[in-house]
Amino acid sequence: MAVLVVIVAVLGPALTALPINVLRLIVGALLLVFGLQWLRKAILRAGGFKAIHDEEATFAEQSAAARKAGQPTRHGRDWYSFTVAFKGVLLEGLEVAFIIVTFGASQGNLPLAVAAAAAAVVIVLAVGMAVRQPLTRVPENTLKFAVGVLLMSFGTFWAAEGAGVEWPASDAAVLVLILAYSAVAVALVRRLRTSRVRQPTSSGGGR
Repeated sequence: MAVLVVIVAVLGPALTALPINVLRLIVGALLLVFGLQWLRKAILRAGGFKAIHDEEATFAEQSAAARKAGQPTRHGRDWYSFTVAFKGVLLEGLEVAFIIVTFGASQGNLPLAVAAAAAAVVIVLAVGMAVRQPLTRVPENTLKFAVGVLLMSFGTFWAAEGAGVEWPASDAAVLVLILAYSAVAVALVRRLRTSRVRQPTSSGGGR
């Protein structure tokens, strides 16, 4: 958390010092990168070409590996667990920090974005301490699908604005982009499912 705070503190003012068009282009590019990564995985999982996460199995497997590998020192420190926790918080947190900073900087209100992020951290920590087990009922792939569409839509909007495009209907164009990306993603999922169903038939006919 301390490392993430330092990154946000350094990165935030650096971004706000850039010209608005350059900033929008950078923000749009970052959001497109994150959004495309999330949406691609969600589409592949929904289409049947990538396995849906089995949270219970993954939790059990990783917990067993951690207990086996973690050997506390004579001072009681388990550096394996520390490293796993640090890596998870840093990598996932860094991705979220980039999104927070870019959203806040592009709107000229970084303090509000940071305050919202701090509130989210408190909520996530509270839920994590209360549950302490896999959230198997949470539709993970659906959440990634929705977040991917949102990031792609905002990324396209801001990157195009940074390149000098004037959107018709101004900010309302984001809603059109959300609908368009959602329609394309759903169409891709259906196409993948259809091709997956046809694969055994086509291979059998070839034999």
